[in-house]
Amino acid sequence: MLATRPYHILAKPGDIAERVLVVGDPGRADAIARELLSDATLVNSNRGFNTYTGFFEGERVTVATHGIGGPSAAIVIEELRMLGAKLAVRLGTCGGLTERVKVGDAVVALGAIYQPGGTPGMYAPSMCYPAVADPEVVIELEKGLKGEGFSVHRGIVASSDAFHAEEANLGAWSSMGAIAVEMECATIFTVARIREMKVGAALLLIDNLATGEYFEASAEERKKLELKAARGTLKALVGIRL
Repeated sequence: MLATRPYHILAKPGDIAERVLVVGDPGRADAIARELLSDATLVNSNRGFNTYTGFFEGERVTVATHGIGGPSAAIVIEELRMLGAKLAVRLGTCGGLTERVKVGDAVVALGAIYQPGGTPGMYAPSMCYPAVADPEVVIELEKGLKGEGFSVHRGIVASSDAFHAEEANLGAWSSMGAIAVEMECATIFTVARIREMKVGAALLLIDNLATGEYFEASAEERKKLELKAARGTLKALVGIRL
């Protein structure tokens, strides 16, 4: 029974919009709901998966927290789908793997490299499942972020399960053409596609592992940049056909 109904997101049927923006940090979800949504209502705070439903440009949307890493993200995508979500777009941060992406730029993920096994392997055992975004979502995200003044890079990202043990894989990921590394896209893309949801991801580059550059800004400046990225992502979210 626990595998077939929401257990962590204690929202009611009807609380979740068809369009959902998912973020890792509950504080980011709080800020986006407070600053960018109108009539935002907190529909879940259980387990730190802060989730709000409100309106952006007249369209009903949900902003939800997926936590850190694949297993946490899989739980949230599954339960959002059970509660009525049809589109999930991740807004997160990433580290650059090539000199051409700069700190403060935005990356729109076409797809994600992942190590065999892990959470995607639980969903597609003995398969090389394509962890890819929907083309329409990619196009709308690029348009929305460019409209907010971002330099946007489309490309393949690498999804890592170990934040503090990524260095050994950087060369391999770069040699395969990955332009950035993060932690959740492979799982979110895989689970969403298997559950017949549209999916995509926009990532804010906060450091570059190829150059050593990192985001040197105050907390207030970083918050402004994150909200600007969120505004562009929400514009894309409400422009996608369901």
